[in-house]
Amino acid sequence: MPVQVKTMQERKITTTEQSEQTRVDAVTPKAQVSFEFFPPITGAMEKTLWDSIERLSVLRPRFVSVTYGADGSTRERTHAVVARILSETDLIAAPHLTCIGASRGEIDDIARRYWDMGVRHLVALRGDLPKDVEKYRPHPDGYAYGSDLVAGLKKVADFDISVAAYPEVHPEAPNPLSDLDNLKRKLDAGASRAITQFFFDVELYLRFRDLCATAGIDSNIVPGILPITRFPQLTRFAKQCGASVPDWLTRRFDGLEDDAETRQLIAASVAIEQVRLLEKQGIEEFHFYTLNRAELTFAICHALGVRPQQAAA
Repeated sequence: MPVQVKTMQERKITTTEQSEQTRVDAVTPKAQVSFEFFPPITGAMEKTLWDSIERLSVLRPRFVSVTYGADGSTRERTHAVVARILSETDLIAAPHLTCIGASRGEIDDIARRYWDMGVRHLVALRGDLPKDVEKYRPHPDGYAYGSDLVAGLKKVADFDISVAAYPEVHPEAPNPLSDLDNLKRKLDAGASRAITQFFFDVELYLRFRDLCATAGIDSNIVPGILPITRFPQLTRFAKQCGASVPDWLTRRFDGLEDDAETRQLIAASVAIEQVRLLEKQGIEEFHFYTLNRAELTFAICHALGVRPQQAAA
C-alpha cells in the first residue's frame, strides 16, 4: 500500500520563507542541541578538540557524542576522550559503540566499564566497514546488527540510547522500506531517539519524518547537521554514506578553493538557512557533526537562539 506523505504543494518552502527564516533578529531560544566529536590522533588535533569542547560547552548541549572508528579502531582513544569529558566538564558524554569486530562479551564489558565511569548515554551503531572489507559479515560471537546491539546494551544497564537514521536510505539497504523497518527494530529494541545522517535538502528530511510517522515510529528523529568546513571533504563523506550533494550547493562553493574566509561565510549561511527552515517545520532538536571545530557550529547555534546563559538576556 503506498505511503501517504505531504506533497510539495502542501508544504511548499518558498524563496520568501527562506529569506524570512534566515533572519536572526527574532530568534526564540527553544532549540536543544548536541555535538559530535572524534578522538584526536596528534597533539595539535587534541588541542583543537579541547578548545572546541570548551568553546561549545557554554551552549549547554543536551549531550556530546564521541565517535568510534571502524572495527573499533579508536576504542582506547574514544575512552580517553570520554573519561576526560566526565572528569573535567559537566557535559553528558555519549560514546559511540559498534558491533563490528567484537564479540558480545567484549561489547558488554565496554558498556559496563562506561556505566561504572558514570556514562548513561550511548550511541549504538552497527558501525562502518573497515576500508579493506567490501561486504558486512557479523562477528560469529557478536551482535549482528544495530537492533541486536541496542537490545543487548539495555540488558547490561538502563542506558539512554541513540541510533542512526538515513533520510536517503542506508547505502547497504536493499530498499527504503527495508531501511525503515530496520530503524523501527532499533527503536523498538529500546533506543530513545534516532539521529539522522547529514543532508542538505530539507524536504528530504521532512519526507523521511512523514514516512517514519506512517510506519508507526513516534520517537524523535533528530536532524544531523554538518557544517561544511572543506567542500572536497564533504563530497567524500557523502559518497561513503549515500548522502546527496545538491547542485545548488556545489555552485555556492564553486571557485572558493583558495578563499577560506568566503568559504566559511557561505558555509555558515547554508547551515543557518537549513536549521531555520527545519525550525519552522517544528524541529526543536539538532545534532551537529562538528568535525572538532567550534566556529561554524557556534555561529549556527547563535542563529537558533542557543547562546551562553550570560548572553541570553
